[in-house]
Amino acid sequence: MNKPRAVVYQSTMTPSLILRVLLLGSLFSTSPVTVFAQALVERLGYAPGTKLLIVHADDLGETHAVNAAAIKALQGGTINSASLMVPCPWFPEIADYAKSHPDADFGLHLTLTSERVYYRWGPVAPVDRVPSLVDQNGYFHHDWKEGEPIDAKEVEIELRAQIERALAMGVRPTHLDSHQYRLIMNGKELFDAMLRVAHEYKLPVFVTRDWFADHPYLRASLGPNDIVLDHTVTIEPEIPPKKWAEFYLIALKNLKPGVTEFVIHPGYDNDELRAATRERSTWGSAWRQRDYDFFTSDQFREILAQQKIKLITWRDLARAAEGK
Repeated sequence: MNKPRAVVYQSTMTPSLILRVLLLGSLFSTSPVTVFAQALVERLGYAPGTKLLIVHADDLGETHAVNAAAIKALQGGTINSASLMVPCPWFPEIADYAKSHPDADFGLHLTLTSERVYYRWGPVAPVDRVPSLVDQNGYFHHDWKEGEPIDAKEVEIELRAQIERALAMGVRPTHLDSHQYRLIMNGKELFDAMLRVAHEYKLPVFVTRDWFADHPYLRASLGPNDIVLDHTVTIEPEIPPKKWAEFYLIALKNLKPGVTEFVIHPGYDNDELRAATRERSTWGSAWRQRDYDFFTSDQFREILAQQKIKLITWRDLARAAEGK
């Protein structure tokens, strides 16, 4: 899956590469990025230099195994944010949980693709209103091929339909983000469509400064009232399972001041999730179990304390943006 470049840390860095990273970090110490990070931290009521972290679970609503693992982790307090996939079959379950837990930090994982082979979903809007978004069977496309004629007006129709369904089922979202980053990485027209809808519903969008270099239209489209995070971290397919915990530990030890979001994918490695994701291992059942295991572990809690990392949520960001 192609994604905007995130801040990633690997234990296999050579000494020369580590030196270059450290030198680059020193150059950024007085850069505008550092200034912006400091400003957001102070608006949240923390001292300059504080490391703030959102631990965000993606893909709730995709399967029961994903819902159950995320709920358990949220109740444990280390995973503290998540987003829901409205078009997916298990959305009603997580929507019911969200309705009965109105203080939970749930956003909407705006979904326009159905990437699995045997486990599919389609639009919330009527198919005849969003024909560019669906295949011949009425499902979302597995992927958007180069030059895929995705109609931005139809995208807006579908995004509004997803938000309206969530609201009708009792979800009160705290933010919006984009499944597979489709609305981030596929050009200004689609990003602007998401931004218009977000502004209409007065919801912040997950955007990070890490993405500005590769996607300069993001910065151009954002206004002074939009919330922009400083960094994001996500694990990549090339990390072997035995290095999973090491990857996250190094990332946490290297966390920069400002607001960082870890995008993770918890789930239970059971028959249901193995069947739903069986055609490939990436973001599959075992992957999700590893994420769940690390972020509910004592090891994770201990390094948060050691590194003096504070957990925050999108609710905190919204209150800061409102000046409350």
